[in-house]
Amino acid sequence: MTTENDTKAGAALASATPALERDVLGRVFFWLHFAVMLYILTGWAAPGRAALFFYELFLPAVAAQWWFNRNSCVLNNLESKIRTGSWRSPANPEEGAWLLTLLQRWFGIPVTPFQIEVLTYAVLAFLWGVGLWRLS
Repeated sequence: MTTENDTKAGAALASATPALERDVLGRVFFWLHFAVMLYILTGWAAPGRAALFFYELFLPAVAAQWWFNRNSCVLNNLESKIRTGSWRSPANPEEGAWLLTLLQRWFGIPVTPFQIEVLTYAVLAFLWGVGLWRLS
């Protein structure tokens, strides 16, 4: 929610690359992000109670790690750690901006980091509620 995050995200967009232009490690982490995003969006439809229960624990864990990690995904941090030996890397343009990059670069949707933050938490809360409703 800070101006610093907006500036960082803007710089990240300038050098972010689509998945097909990445090296192997970049592609692995891009598609891993994509798989997690698909699970977040569809996990509420899981057929079994155990799967729904896991989903209900997974969504708050995602939100908590995002918040504690200053709006950066642990997947981006792992990629940075593998590449540079450091948990945070200014050289990783998608650190804290994966969804922003996806929406702006791939789909041409102009969004700010604040809008992404609000959207992310709202979607997580809504889908958590849907999963909880299905669990009951």
